[in-house]
Formats: sequence, C-alpha cells, structure tokens
Amino acid sequence: MIRFVLAFLLLALPAQAAELQFLSNHSFNNTNDVFGGFSALHVYPDGQRFLAVSDRGQFMTGAIERDAGNVTDITNIQLTPILDTNGNILSKHKVDAEGLAMRSDGRIFVSFEAFHRVWTYTSIKGEAAWLPRHPDFKTLQNNSSLEALAIDAAGALYTIPERSGELDRPFPVYRYQNGQWDRKLSLPRHGQHLVVGADFGPDGKLYLLERHYAKLQGFSTRIRRFNLTAKGFDQGETLLQTPVGRHDNLEGISVWQDDQGNTRVTLISDDNFRWFQRTEIVEYVVKEDP
Repeated sequence: MIRFVLAFLLLALPAQAAELQFLSNHSFNNTNDVFGGFSALHVYPDGQRFLAVSDRGQFMTGAIERDAGNVTDITNIQLTPILDTNGNILSKHKVDAEGLAMRSDGRIFVSFEAFHRVWTYTSIKGEAAWLPRHPDFKTLQNNSSLEALAIDAAGALYTIPERSGELDRPFPVYRYQNGQWDRKLSLPRHGQHLVVGADFGPDGKLYLLERHYAKLQGFSTRIRRFNLTAKGFDQGETLLQTPVGRHDNLEGISVWQDDQGNTRVTLISDDNFRWFQRTEIVEYVVKEDP
C-alpha cells in the first residue's frame, strides 16, 4: 500500500522544468576606440564565428576559440561601421543598433532605437535597405524601443520593444511577413525585467533575454522560452534567472546547436563604454526535462 501511494505521488508531481546549465564565460577587449556597447549577437552554425552589433553603429566580427567546447578566447576582431541607405556612416542620432537577426541565406537585419526602424543588409559592408515601419514605431519610447529582433525558420521577423509601459502589461511583438508588419502577438510580462534580446532556437521556440538593473548592485539576467502556436505565444517557461551581479549587462543572445546535438545559448554584454563594466561572452547549454 505504501509503495502504491508513493508511486502515485511521484506521478502526480509536475515534471522538472528545463533549465540552462552554465558552461563558460570570457571577458575580452580591443584597442579600437569604438569597441564596446555590444547589444546583439549571432553565432554561426559552426560555433566558431560570430557577428555582433553595437549601439554606436558598428558591426563586429570575430572568432571564438574553444577548449573542450568552452570559450577560451575571442580573436580576429574586426569592427566595421554600419552604413545608412546611401552607403554613408550613420549620423549620431541613428547609430543605436539594438537587435540583430540573420536569414538562412546570409541576409542581415538590424533593429534600431532612438530613430525606431529595421534595416536590412546583404553584407556588413553594404548599404542599408528599408523595411516598412509599423505606425507604432513612431510612438515608441526613446531609448526603450526595438531592443530584440529574431527570425524564424520560415523567414518571418519578430521585433520587441524593451518596455511594455506597465508591470502587468504584455510586451507587444511586431511580426514582419509578406511585406508588412502585424501586431497580433504578445509575450507575458513578469516583474521588472525588461526585454533586451531574442532568438529562435533549433527547437523552433523563441528564447527571450531579459535584464533587470538593481541600482548600485548590478544586473540580473533572465531567459524565458516560448512556443508559438496558432493562438499566439504560450505562457512560456523560465530557463534561467541569475542573482544580481552574476554577469555583466547581457544584451545579446544567440541560440544554436553544437556538433553534439546540444542547444547552446551564447550571450554578449554591453559595457556601456564604462571602465567598471566589461565586454564578455557567456555560454549556457539547455538541459531538457528528463
């Protein structure tokens, strides 16, 4: 009888949630005056190369050195100015690149705040092309707009502003497909964490990177994961929420599959060009329900 009750209770327990397991982190620097402020990241499928953008209008490319799969160094760093639609270096009020997504054919998409828009590029040295602007983009809060940009397997783009306006108000999700934006989707907001990045993983799910800044203490990082259904995004699950100060100001996220079939989550921090902050690459691996 006791065995029966114990078995029943074990079956009644909720399944253990998936979680992120820490792998490695690596801080790095560069002598170029425009190095820093990195707010979005794309790791290529080989896990050895990356593309990032900064909020001072730069693309950064580089190589990820590894030992037993863990990040040990960042090398071959190249910084390239992001250009406008006329092929010119961005003017001061247009430089604030915050989101990055890359299509399977290599086309690049970048979202900006301050002058809220999404531009697209055939290469990091090419000129920009416009995507139409949703009417809401003109009304978004300055310095808190199109922080996250992600692309799904079908090529649809999703951009999310940093703030929703109220602690209990969902984050709006703007989706671009068939040449136009819609605002049919949203993501639930929980607490003070704000959106800073997003990416679709190899599992087809949306991984949302969020940040909370505790004054004089540091940053807390949260990563939630959502399924996109015919009715919209589900309520999601929290894979990670760090204590304040565990990492620096993580703003960029790239979710990819390594050669062992594991889903890795690679993150990059924005040092805000402050001496007491750092640029770091942080990596986790997804551990699914047993």
